[in-house]
Amino acid sequence: MKKIELEIVALSHSITQTHSYAVVLGEVNGLRRLPIVIGGFEAQAIAVALEKMQPSRPLTHDLMKNFMTAFNIELHEIIISDLQEGIFYSKLVCSSDNDTIEIDSRTSDALALAVRFGCPVYTYEHILESAGILMEDPGTTGKKKKSPSISSPEEEAGSKGDLKSMSLEDLNTLLNEVLEQEDYIRAIAIRDEINNRKKD
Repeated sequence: MKKIELEIVALSHSITQTHSYAVVLGEVNGLRRLPIVIGGFEAQAIAVALEKMQPSRPLTHDLMKNFMTAFNIELHEIIISDLQEGIFYSKLVCSSDNDTIEIDSRTSDALALAVRFGCPVYTYEHILESAGILMEDPGTTGKKKKSPSISSPEEEAGSKGDLKSMSLEDLNTLLNEVLEQEDYIRAIAIRDEINNRKKD
């Protein structure tokens, strides 16, 4: 299967869902985004590395990197390899002096390590097809690449119950609006509702 390279484009927080964050991955040289819901501690671990902060003592992912480096284990890439019932599965592709292995990992942990090692992040077409969101703004393709943004909390536009009463056309319009506001937590809920309707 052909791998598609992704990069972290944003970390988003939801004020209405306590401890709910989304890490948003963008397709390199493409318009699709892959938002993944993660917990607060995982978001902090990614944010610390993105902002190049130096904690006084190593955090868990810093410790893991130090451990791997001490034993000559390199992290070459991470692959978001599967999506089952809304849960993303990832693999760390690592090598030592005489072996290359794939290690199962939570996606949030894999991303926190990828940022620390500076290694690429990949996924497959079927995952982007089922869980990705297309950013329909061709005017941004020529612009200078932005560094990942860590957005401030924003109110969600309504609840999941409201989405069920909306038409498919209204859902697509709302999806574009929340994407413009970079409210990726809300976008995930809308995307899931649209996908559920397509299955019916």
